[in-house]
Amino acid sequence: MTSGKISASLMCADLLNLERDIRRLEAQGVEYLHLDFMDGRFVPNITFGTGFVRACRAAVRTMRLDIHIMGYRPEQYFAPMELGAGDLLSFHIEACENQPEVLRQIRAAGAKPLLAISPDTPLERLKPLLPLCDGVLVMTVYPGDSGRPLVPGSFERLAAVRDLLNADGRPDLLLEVDGCVSWANTPHMRAAGTDLFVTGTSSVFEGERNYEVTVPRFRTLIQ
Repeated sequence: MTSGKISASLMCADLLNLERDIRRLEAQGVEYLHLDFMDGRFVPNITFGTGFVRACRAAVRTMRLDIHIMGYRPEQYFAPMELGAGDLLSFHIEACENQPEVLRQIRAAGAKPLLAISPDTPLERLKPLLPLCDGVLVMTVYPGDSGRPLVPGSFERLAAVRDLLNADGRPDLLLEVDGCVSWANTPHMRAAGTDLFVTGTSSVFEGERNYEVTVPRFRTLIQ
């Protein structure tokens, strides 16, 4: 298993000094900037618009965008976001009717399509779609707010998804985790086969956001 990677959650950054935080995270080698895009319907919250995604795209230099759409009809946002090469784009199976077509549209834009599953999403729903995607984002909290508690059984669920990918002959598919990626939980998530970690206030962004300390510390947990 190759070393894990970090996707730093924009929701947990200093939004009044976002470009400064992006530069500091990039200086520490963080690979992805995680953008939680919420429509206020699929989940109660609203975060930011497509213009803000474009602004983040213009701001990053070495990081790639890891866009997680928690919204219905996710395909309506792809063009306004200027979805493109190097992006990861995850959407929820329950948020659209024609998942294969949405996955094809993401790939046609040059991005990598991922399926996002909430804690209650049956894993059986993944099986017919795996040939069309590049990975699975597993929510280990219920989507909406940051700082929610870990759902019991999440480590086992991550391991079950990894086993499903391996059994399907796709061990190369990315396994991403989002939710309560804390100092204590991360080693268990890594042991379950997770590749990409969405970090927030329980690890990389804790306290005064001292990335020069927290990012190297987190790296030791995902080697």
